[in-house]
Amino acid sequence: MSSSAVVDASAAIPAELPWGAVWGQDDAVATLREAASDPASMTHAWLITGPPGSGRSTLAYAFAAALIAEDGDESAMRQVLAGTHPDMTALRTEGVIISIKDARSLVERSYFSPSLGRYRVIVMEDADRMVERTSNVLLKALEEPPERTVWLLCAPSEADLLPTIRSRVRTLRLREPDVADVARLITQRTGADPVIAEQAARHAQRHIGMAQRLATDDAARARRDAMLRGVLAVRSVGDAVEVAGRVVAAATDDAKALTAERDEAERASLLRTLGIAEGAAVPPSVRSQLSALEDDQKRRATRSLRDGIDRVLTDLQSMFRDVVMLQFGRGGAGGSELINRELDAELRALAAAWPTDRTLTVLDRIAETRRNLEQNVAPTLALESMLVTVASGRTP
Repeated sequence: MSSSAVVDASAAIPAELPWGAVWGQDDAVATLREAASDPASMTHAWLITGPPGSGRSTLAYAFAAALIAEDGDESAMRQVLAGTHPDMTALRTEGVIISIKDARSLVERSYFSPSLGRYRVIVMEDADRMVERTSNVLLKALEEPPERTVWLLCAPSEADLLPTIRSRVRTLRLREPDVADVARLITQRTGADPVIAEQAARHAQRHIGMAQRLATDDAARARRDAMLRGVLAVRSVGDAVEVAGRVVAAATDDAKALTAERDEAERASLLRTLGIAEGAAVPPSVRSQLSALEDDQKRRATRSLRDGIDRVLTDLQSMFRDVVMLQFGRGGAGGSELINRELDAELRALAAAWPTDRTLTVLDRIAETRRNLEQNVAPTLALESMLVTVASGRTP
C-alpha cells in the first residue's frame, strides 16, 4: 500500500498534546475534543474539509492521537503523531489517484481490533483522489463499521466525494484563515520579514505550506513572478508553446528537487534492510522489491509534477481573477483587493484592453485544464492549449 510515514509532528509541537500543531481552527478543535472525550458526541466516520493548506491532515492526526491514547497517554499520542502507533493506519497517496488496492488494504485494516489504544483509526488523506470504483470499496466499511474503528477522511470539500460516501460521514468544515493571520504565523515560524510574509500569504492564497515556501525561498518567488509575466506576454501560438515548455520544465525541476533526496534515502534504507552493502550488486532474488520501490517513486514523481503544474494554474487563476476584479471596478484603492498587487500596472492595462467575456473565457479554460490534468492528460499539451486561449481569447 502506498502509505507513507506521517511527518513527525511530535518533535515540534508548540503547545499541549495532541492539538498543539493545529493552528487557527479553534471551533473544529473544540468539536473534536468533545467527541474524543464524550461517546455521545462520537461517530464512526468523519470527513474533514477545507481548502489546501488549511490544516486538514494536521487536525486529523491530532484527533487520531486523542482517540487512541488511553487517559491522555502522552507517549501514545506522540507515537500517533509520528505515524508509528500500531492502532493507526494512514494513507497519503503518492500517485495521481488512490488505487483500489490501497483502498482494500485500508478496509482490511479497519476490521482489526485496536491492540493498545481505545480505537483503531484509519486516516485517508486526499480522499478526493478516489475514482468511483475505489469509493465503492469503502462503502461497506462505512456502512457496517466495527465498534471501535474510526475513519477520518480529508478532502477540499464535500462535493469532491460521492453522495454515498458523504451520507455516511459526519462533516467538519475548517475555516479559511485571513492573509494577515497566515503572514503572522509564517513570521513566527520562520522569522521572515513581515512584508515578505504578507506577500507570500497573499500569493499562496492563504495556503500555509505554500506561503511558508514562498516566504523562505527567493528562487520560488522569482519563478512565480517570471511565470506570471511570461503568460502576460503570450501573443501567439509560438509564444504559447514556448511558455508551456518553460512551465513544464520548471515544474519538472521542482518535482525532481523535492523527490530526489527522498528517493535515494528510501533506496538506501531498503538495501540496508535486505542486507545489501552500499555499491554491491543486487541479487536477482530481491530485484522485484527494488523494482516495486522504483515504481512507487515514479508514481510519486508524476504526482509531484502534476501538483506543481496545478499550483501554476492556481496562480494563473489568481492573476486573471484580478483582471476580472479590475474590469468590474473591484480592485480597491491602490489594488488593495488584488492578489497580485505587484503586477498592478500590467493587470490594469490588460483589464482595459480585453473585454470581460474574454477574461472569463480564459478563467474557464484554466479550470478545464486543471480538470483535464486530473484525468492524466499530457501536461505540455494541456498547457499549450490553454495558453492558445490566452493568446486568442478563443477556445481551440
